[in-house]
Amino acid sequence: MTTSHAPHDDTPPSGVRVAVISASVRKDRMGPTVADWVVAALEGSADVDLIDLADTLLPDDSLLYPGGGPKSAVADRIDAADAFVFVMPEYNHGYPASLKRLIDWHYREWRLKPATIVAYGVHGGHAAIEQLRGVLAELNVVTTRRVVGLPAPWDRLDEQQRYAPDDRLTRGLAGCLDELRWWADVLADARRSRPFPA
Repeated sequence: MTTSHAPHDDTPPSGVRVAVISASVRKDRMGPTVADWVVAALEGSADVDLIDLADTLLPDDSLLYPGGGPKSAVADRIDAADAFVFVMPEYNHGYPASLKRLIDWHYREWRLKPATIVAYGVHGGHAAIEQLRGVLAELNVVTTRRVVGLPAPWDRLDEQQRYAPDDRLTRGLAGCLDELRWWADVLADARRSRPFPA
């Protein structure tokens, strides 16, 4: 696996480039820990670009207009991805404003690509997952049927402060990623051979 922080032209061995988007920007956050678990699960099966929104500067929202605006610093990285994994906390039954800003600052870059969602919270983040699905559908993003909700992951850390879930959650993530790679192959072929009408 190659973990990159910028787009590049070489084709990964698997043929699939996955952007793992860590959405929490709070000072004390679980996002990077959960994102590292996802990245490790993708090892050997995808070229991974980890995008941490705490390190991502977007233009001022006053410059945003529907489907446009100044090009963001991560637009090329999103465009280069074949698929996405959104790693996000649940805040008040919704997903974080940082992720909504990232989504709204891009349009074409998301279209006709698949995504899966790994959410976490006291009860597993499922309300946020369902909220995000509707927004992604508006952008022609295909979300996987399988998703992962992690209840209180801060209670499942090992001695090195890494996330250490039970086998059920590990298998659940593997199923999500298998489905994501299948959709990535199907939609990449469709984008090449049957371009979607503008």
